[in-house]
Amino acid sequence: MAEHFQDSSVSAVAVRIDPEHPEGFLFDPHQPQLRVTDLGAVRGDGIFETMLVREGHVRKFDAHLARLQRSADITDIGIPPAESWRAAVRRGLDEFEARGGLPAEVTVRLSATRGVDGEPASDDPLFAGTYWALLTPVPEETIAKRFSPISVMLLDRGYDADLADRAPWLLLGAKTLSYAVNMAALRHAKANGHNDAIFVTPREQVLEGPVSSVLMLKKNPADPERPRLITPILEAGILPGTTQGAIFAAAKRQGWELGYGPLTPQDLYDADHVWLVGSVALAKPIELIEDQGGAQHRLSTDEHWTQKLNEFLDEDLPVQHPS
Repeated sequence: MAEHFQDSSVSAVAVRIDPEHPEGFLFDPHQPQLRVTDLGAVRGDGIFETMLVREGHVRKFDAHLARLQRSADITDIGIPPAESWRAAVRRGLDEFEARGGLPAEVTVRLSATRGVDGEPASDDPLFAGTYWALLTPVPEETIAKRFSPISVMLLDRGYDADLADRAPWLLLGAKTLSYAVNMAALRHAKANGHNDAIFVTPREQVLEGPVSSVLMLKKNPADPERPRLITPILEAGILPGTTQGAIFAAAKRQGWELGYGPLTPQDLYDADHVWLVGSVALAKPIELIEDQGGAQHRLSTDEHWTQKLNEFLDEDLPVQHPS
């Protein structure tokens, strides 16, 4: 299938899963694939996960598959079993090998839609929708700028922290294809001179970034090598962060104190260090936060602690979140 790609060294690899090919088959990602009536395209009715592959190893694979299933349960979308997704990703990585070798880092995006309205792809609900994995080399520019300090602005997400319990039909905490608001937030932040954003509630409770989790560090004077890491509570309706969870798992093993709790912007300003963390961006240190009134708050960054968090991610421990 390599002949479908004009430049095998940089082109994406795509693998489709369907009832006849539960382990996936290669297709040309540069050619049209979805029907125009697919609910993923016309209504954003679908879910996804994004993972990082480094030197052929898929990081946090179990955690991403578990979160994909969680999103599927919340949205009531049937998805193939974990072994199908694993086989599809493996097929994609093998294709890179066949085309000259794996890139140093690859982004893997798993996508699932509800399919075509009224025309399920299969009587089996696990294969009734549309499913694919897209594997793309991580640009060298992204890797080079990965640990550079960033500036962010606080943006009102428009809902209170208890809305997830009151209105489960809003799908808060599910990773859906309906990312228009998230992308608009990023564009707004960049238009105002910032790299990223952090969502807050109308009552200024810290939530998450448009494509990342928030993590802050408070130093421990009694034990400088074992600080405290704190992240917003999941009950606020945010996405359970796989990167945050992997960092916490490694930090716990080294005896660091962990905290989950309602956080305010002032908590971020008072922290010793703050990061936005994600599967591909990893841990990005924040050096400036602009609040909703336009005031700017300078934060301290430290290469030592940023490197430590990324070393935690290299351990790729099983992700756990509080029940």
